[in-house]
Amino acid sequence: SSGINAEWPLRPGEWRLKNGTEQQTGALQKGFYEVVPKHLLSAFDEKELELIVCGLGHVDVDDWRANTRLKGCSPESNIVKWFWRIIEEMDNEKRARLLQFVTGSSRVPISGFSGLRGSSTVNSGPRPFTIHLVCSMSSGSLPKAMTCFNRLDLPEYESFEVMRNKVITAIEETMGFNVE
Repeated sequence: SSGINAEWPLRPGEWRLKNGTEQQTGALQKGFYEVVPKHLLSAFDEKELELIVCGLGHVDVDDWRANTRLKGCSPESNIVKWFWRIIEEMDNEKRARLLQFVTGSSRVPISGFSGLRGSSTVNSGPRPFTIHLVCSMSSGSLPKAMTCFNRLDLPEYESFEVMRNKVITAIEETMGFNVE
């Protein structure tokens, strides 16, 4: 009887987890299996499935660099050198925030940066991460993101410190479109 009394407080929570959400969980599972047939999932354990569904949790800077397109600049441009220096100084959380800012997703596809796709319904094909130097932008402007194209528009900043501050401000303080 003392064993039953010790278990009793846990039973309402256990019921809610098992039975209280059974209808909702069943509907979610049915919908998921409509998209991905159940027999295809049997080859994966829960960790592999999480990677497939959510993408990589760790941001591989070398992969990012290798799969980045440059527009209006070159690898020798200060803006590009400073961008990679900023990325290398960031922790994984800030890198994920920058990815969210530029691509609309905080996670990298399972195939890495080479698997980035555009978010436009018109052209959702491969869209590499792109650093675009826009000489017509004021050097006091925040970076601008074109999430449909995975493109980061940057002005020609006067120093590394100014660029770092602008990038950090953009990813931490902006919400919405065209925030200056």
